[in-house]
Amino acid sequence: MSKSSPARLFGRKSAGTVTVIEAKVHRSSARNARLAFVLVGVVVGILSAVVASSYWHPIIALFVGAAVGFPTGAAAWLLVRIWPVLRLLWWWLPEIVITSTLLTAWVHLATHTSTVVTLAVVAVVVGVPASIPVARRTIVAWAWCLIVRHRLRVCFAQFIIANQSGSLPLILWARPTPVGERVWVYLRPGLSAKDLEGRLDKIAVTCHASSALIERASEGNAAFLRFDIKRREVLTATVGSPLAGVIDPDTPTTDRAPVTPPTALDLPDVEAPTVTLPAPRPATTANGSKPSAASSSTDTDDMSDWI
Repeated sequence: MSKSSPARLFGRKSAGTVTVIEAKVHRSSARNARLAFVLVGVVVGILSAVVASSYWHPIIALFVGAAVGFPTGAAAWLLVRIWPVLRLLWWWLPEIVITSTLLTAWVHLATHTSTVVTLAVVAVVVGVPASIPVARRTIVAWAWCLIVRHRLRVCFAQFIIANQSGSLPLILWARPTPVGERVWVYLRPGLSAKDLEGRLDKIAVTCHASSALIERASEGNAAFLRFDIKRREVLTATVGSPLAGVIDPDTPTTDRAPVTPPTALDLPDVEAPTVTLPAPRPATTANGSKPSAASSSTDTDDMSDWI
């Protein structure tokens, strides 16, 4: 047997003990809880004392401020201290709700019905979705969404650098897509989308997928990211066409003669194009006026009179 080290349930490992919350997260939550207790208690106490001083004596107002500030600070301490546990419950919330619902339904069914009726109802509830392909694929797709949320948490915990306090990003929700799953994640301070883009191949391996993509889910908030986990390619699938059912199978087919494309041009059979030339424009003089038309009368000057 291995020697056991000093251990607790939260944060420290020992033989036979499962670490639920890492020691780094445990110490960080304790420190933040103390700071939240002091800050919230002092602020609320001072504000309460200032408000109470307008109604009672200042000494009584101080006691009222202390009476209000201490419980408020304690509530803040408790909320911050158990936040790692609340986050853990959030990670397993779908499984907890589904399991609780199924167990409650089984208890009520077994209590109010006989064994035969109980087994028959269980067989119908389990067998009908399993026998219908659409229902079966839908159940499997949502089951992969639950698995991917936990696989991404493993990625952040194992090989993706977290912040100094060790708090992991908050994995919000996942839904199935035609190619796989889509998961929304809210990053904590210390991580960015650039830090995750270089590890997409490792994320795909951890999620048992072919590839993984990441992009921003909000234009105004860089911490809100969307992961697309791809398992299959839908563009390579064979898609049936409704046009095949429109064609009448009894329609006779006609044999068409092959069309031989022309290989030469017979010039005598080509009509010569008629070319129409535009009418000549009349010449103009230097000042832009048109010259007068030449006279066709017989009374022309005899050139001999000028010689």
